[in-house]
Amino acid sequence: MKTLICTALIALAVPLSAAAQSSPSQQQAPVEVEADRLDLDQRAGTAVYTGDVDIRQGEMQLRGDRVEIQRNDAGELSLATSTGERAYLRHQTEGQEGPTEGWARRIIYHVAERRVELIDQAELTQADDRFTGGRLEYFIDREVIQARSDVDGSEPQRIRMTLQPAQ
Repeated sequence: MKTLICTALIALAVPLSAAAQSSPSQQQAPVEVEADRLDLDQRAGTAVYTGDVDIRQGEMQLRGDRVEIQRNDAGELSLATSTGERAYLRHQTEGQEGPTEGWARRIIYHVAERRVELIDQAELTQADDRFTGGRLEYFIDREVIQARSDVDGSEPQRIRMTLQPAQ
């Protein structure tokens, strides 16, 4: 059982540290996980945490009712999906004034692409700027946000932005 727990924790370390991309001490910070349940499938390369899941590493945080971590065919971590009424993602990179925070019913973090999808009742904040819509995509390295009103299986959700003037 201890091996399974260690494997599950290692499965989390790469997505979280890759998203944070900050100081080496951030990347070396321990991964802390709280959940009611863990289902680990070594053959499928998945770890599924359920029940008020809260995953943290340094300044990176991912929360949801359910969080699934997947590995690709090469065994590398490829995807972290958080779902819930208000799934949550927070990260702060070095040199960034404040954290970037996102909420949605589903949050998908594509590790290799360093891309975050916020789907259904999506909201993203950076400093005092705020974006909402049906689907938001945030490209971490390029600091690009793409917004769409359409969500599969749901009514369109209008895009709204509040951008604060430069100081």
